[in-house]
Amino acid sequence: MFFVDTIEIEGLGNRHYLAGGARTAVAVDPPRDIDQVIAAAARRGVRITHVVETHIHNDYVTGGLELARVTGAAYLVPAAAQVSFARVPVSDGDVIEVDQELSVRALATPGHTPHHTAYVLEDGGTPVAAFTGGSLLIGTVGRPDLVEPRLTEHLARAQHASAHRLAAELPDDTSVLPTHGFGSFCSSGQAEGDASTIGREKTVNSALAQDVDSFVADLLAGLEDVPAYYAHMGPANSAGPAPVDLTAPRRADAEEIATRLAAGEWVVDLRNRVAFAQGHVAGSFNFEADGKIATYLAWMIPWGKPVTLLAETTQQLAEAQRELVRVGIDRPAAAATGGPSDWLRPGDAPASFRRTVFADLAAELAQAEELPVVLDVRRDSERAGGYIEGSVHIPVHELHRRIDEVPAGEVWVHCAGGMRAGIAASLLDAAGRDVVAVDDGFDQAAEAGLVVRTTA
Repeated sequence: MFFVDTIEIEGLGNRHYLAGGARTAVAVDPPRDIDQVIAAAARRGVRITHVVETHIHNDYVTGGLELARVTGAAYLVPAAAQVSFARVPVSDGDVIEVDQELSVRALATPGHTPHHTAYVLEDGGTPVAAFTGGSLLIGTVGRPDLVEPRLTEHLARAQHASAHRLAAELPDDTSVLPTHGFGSFCSSGQAEGDASTIGREKTVNSALAQDVDSFVADLLAGLEDVPAYYAHMGPANSAGPAPVDLTAPRRADAEEIATRLAAGEWVVDLRNRVAFAQGHVAGSFNFEADGKIATYLAWMIPWGKPVTLLAETTQQLAEAQRELVRVGIDRPAAAATGGPSDWLRPGDAPASFRRTVFADLAAELAQAEELPVVLDVRRDSERAGGYIEGSVHIPVHELHRRIDEVPAGEVWVHCAGGMRAGIAASLLDAAGRDVVAVDDGFDQAAEAGLVVRTTA
C-alpha cells in the first residue's frame, strides 16, 4: 500500500507532495515553509528519507535543501542543474527506493527548464502516479520562457516531446500530479480541473493533440508577462536558500510608520479592500492577505526595499509573513496590528476613497460633464477578450512604474473582479490621485450599459 498527500499553496497556485509507504516517504518540490511537510509525515507516522526536485524553480523559494538537512534525507536534484550545494544528482532512468515495493523512477522531461525531470511513482514495479512538476500539467504545460529568451522556442519543442514521452511510456490510469498549473504564472494556462490521468490528458491536453509546430506557435503566442520577482527565485534556489525565519517582526508604532513612509519605504495594509477604502494610513498600499499577496507584492515592490506590514490580527500578520517568505521576502522591516486608529499619529486623519460597481460607472459616463478616466488594470489577454470603450490600459503589475501615464482627472479603476482594482486604487490614492475603485465582476460591464469592445 502507498499514499500520496497533497500540500496545496493556493496563493502561489502550486502543489507539493509527500508520497510513501508504511515506514518511509519522499517529499516532492517542497515549499519553503517545511513545517507543513514535516507535519504531514508525522500524521502518517513515516520518516522522510528522500527529497526530490523536478527542477530549479522560478516562482518560489524551495524548502528542499532545508528539509533534507532537518530530516537527514537524501536531496535529489537533476544532474544537469547548476547548483552551489551538495546534492545527489539524478539522471534519466535512475530508480530511488522509497519503501518496500515502492520506488520513484526519474524521467527526463526538458521543456519548462533544460534539466527538468519528472518522477514516476511505482508500486511493485507498476506506475501509479507521475510527479510532473512543470512539464505535463492538467490540461496544459509549463511555460518554456523562464530560463533564457534565446532558448524559449527550443524548450517549447522539448516540452512537446516530453509530454509525448510521458503519454507513451506511462499507462493511461497513471495519475498526473504536477507542481504548477493551479494559478501559478509558471503555467502556460490555467489547469483544467483538479485531478487527471495520462489517459485524460491524451484527450484534453493541446501538447498531446497538436503537431509540434502548431503547438509551439500557439504556446508562444499565449505567453504573458513574467512576474518580476522570478528573476530572483532561480538564483536563490541554485545557491541554496537560507533557513526560513517565521518569528514575529518587530512592532512599529504610529510614529515609526510615518517615518518609514516619509523615507519612501513600502507600508502594506493587509486588510480587505472594503476596510482599506473606508479608512487607511495615507501613503500605504493595499495588498489583501486573502488575495494573491505573495505574487503581486513580490511582483511590484522594488526588490530589497523594506516593507512594513499592517494587519488586523497577529494571525493575519503571521499568515502573510508565511506567504511572503515563499517568494524571498524574508523579514518585514516592522509590523503593526489593529486598525487605522492604532497606526495614525494623534491629529492625523485616515485617507479614504470610494468603491462602486459598473452600473455606477455607466451612470457617471452618461451624465458627467467632465468624463472620468477609466483605467483597466487587467492583463493583456484579459483585455483582448473585451474592454470598455475609451478606457486606458495599464496592467496592475506595471502601474507603480507608470502612474505618470494615467491621464489627469478622476480615475475609475477596474480589473476582472475587484482585488487588483483595490491594489491599483491604493497606489493611485498614495500618489495623490482622486480615485474610485470599481469592485465588480467585469461580466457586469456590458449588462450595466457600458460599451464593451474587443481587439478582434
